[in-house]
Amino acid sequence: MDNLQLTMVPVSKTGMLIRKPVAEVFEAFVDPEVTTKFWFTKSSGRLDAGKQVQWEWEMYNISIPVTAKVIEQDKRILIEWPGYNGPTTVEWTFAAQEDGTTFVSITEAGFTGAGDELVKQVSGSTQGFTLVLAGLKALLEHNVRLNLVADRYPKGIEEH
Repeated sequence: MDNLQLTMVPVSKTGMLIRKPVAEVFEAFVDPEVTTKFWFTKSSGRLDAGKQVQWEWEMYNISIPVTAKVIEQDKRILIEWPGYNGPTTVEWTFAAQEDGTTFVSITEAGFTGAGDELVKQVSGSTQGFTLVLAGLKALLEHNVRLNLVADRYPKGIEEH
């Protein structure tokens, strides 16, 4: 542990194959009627480019403003939201596959801080978005709500 120095600011990255057409997978992230079934519990509206919405996780008493910077139908979503120590950007890319499935990639960038703090932020983001994708996969492919995000930090086990 003598030379633990970062040479660049890390980013959070994850991805998952969803066995549904790209239009359906994309819609699940812009339409809060779907998104609230696997991620946050309330939204003030649909994601549209240039528009700010409020997302809530009622189980954690968290509400944050989210600004949609770019919406490219069935291809890409880019938002800005309050990160751990300042705003970060989250980008979803949707790659339609020849067999009618969709590969979704999620990247969060713009973390600020130093050393251990940065690693904790990136690790937490990666964990969270991996759970989001797993929940989406279960919902769209099997019509099952796994409650992964809600169950990540149950009361008395670990604080978020």
